Amino acid sequence: MPENSGLWYPSAVKLTCLLVAGLCVPPVFGEIRKIPLTSTSGLQARNVEASPVTFKGRKAIRLAAQPGDENLGVLTGTSFGDGVIELELAGEPAAGAAEGARGFVGVAFRLQPDLKTYQCFYLRPTNGRADDQLRRNHATQYVAHPDWPWNRLRKEFPGVYESYVDILPAEWTKIRVEVRGGKAKLFVHGNPQPVLIVNDMKSSLGKGMIALWVGDGTVAHFSNLKISD
Repeated sequence: MPENSGLWYPSAVKLTCLLVAGLCVPPVFGEIRKIPLTSTSGLQARNVEASPVTFKGRKAIRLAAQPGDENLGVLTGTSFGDGVIELELAGEPAAGAAEGARGFVGVAFRLQPDLKTYQCFYLRPTNGRADDQLRRNHATQYVAHPDWPWNRLRKEFPGVYESYVDILPAEWTKIRVEVRGGKAKLFVHGNPQPVLIVNDMKSSLGKGMIALWVGDGTVAHFSNLKISD
């Protein structure tokens, strides 16, 4: 059975007992689904060119943005509401991309069947070490499509849904997204503190699919996806 076959695997949880008033309380078991992202099987390409590759010594999926709205690699066997998403990704501007290309790369979640309605965290890798401090402050981004794209959020809530993080284009970057109800947090590089906190996600979506996300003028790579509830 392939690892990305859609089955859920129990997480490796150490069996422990918590003594409370003399009682032994069993641990709470979560589930972790691992999708190595070494094959395009089960991936629906939407306005992206998708292919399995080896990038910087690691097997991965490559997505190159194509003309059209919502550049997504939809993982059709997934269903996610609350929980944790972890993966490694790398983004860079494509050859010949417009000057404003930043290597936009991230992960969409709670994606609805219309493939247009979702929540998303993404990175702008070329902003991470820019000489312009304002650009650095826009290194990470939260959006809720279709009603709350980045430009509307920046205009109406400047600085609230973006933040700085030290990242580089075309380099593997580990991210972790934690979602609970209407709140979400983005962690980068395995750091214990989030780089971006969203306390009022702009949608009441319940469950939906997970998708690999790229922006205009971007070539991106994705590897080692884990989903847990």
